[in-house]
Amino acid sequence: MDTETGAGSSLSPPEAELVRGTWSRLRGHRDSVGARILVRFFCNHPTARQYFRQFKHLEDPEEMQCCAQLHRHAGRVMGTINNLVENLGSPDQLDAILTSVGKAHALRHNVDPVYFKILNGVILQILVEEYPESFTHKVQEAWTKLMTLIYNKVLTTYQEVGWVQTSSSSSSSSSSSSSS
Repeated sequence: MDTETGAGSSLSPPEAELVRGTWSRLRGHRDSVGARILVRFFCNHPTARQYFRQFKHLEDPEEMQCCAQLHRHAGRVMGTINNLVENLGSPDQLDAILTSVGKAHALRHNVDPVYFKILNGVILQILVEEYPESFTHKVQEAWTKLMTLIYNKVLTTYQEVGWVQTSSSSSSSSSSSSSS
């Protein structure tokens, strides 16, 4: 049985096992890996920082690496990935997790969904760099499918809630200032 979210992407059981196996190797280091992911993301895509009041002013990678708020957000990102990996055999759970993430980012934080696609690419880059021996071509394909599944479901959720893009990529005025 394939794991699907209804967004047109699925992982076969062997692909799900590849993802679970590689995740189990990095699970104990997920906080440090998560921080590296966000630092790379925000350094390479500084417009994404506009959504984060707490650290949108940080430009230096070393400052970002020391920022407690960035680490907390990295923990939430990696926690969500952990929940997804743990529920790869449960399409309904995957759907619920990703719908919740999509709704929060569309309605509460007003984050342009393109940043999910960009972040997914950064996640894959960092995982390959951190664990080159584990991230074989087949493993990378399986993780790419998972990242595609995540993006497609989040994008579908954005569309379902009627998200309308604001000027997210223009200035660094924070759309999240209205969020709590």
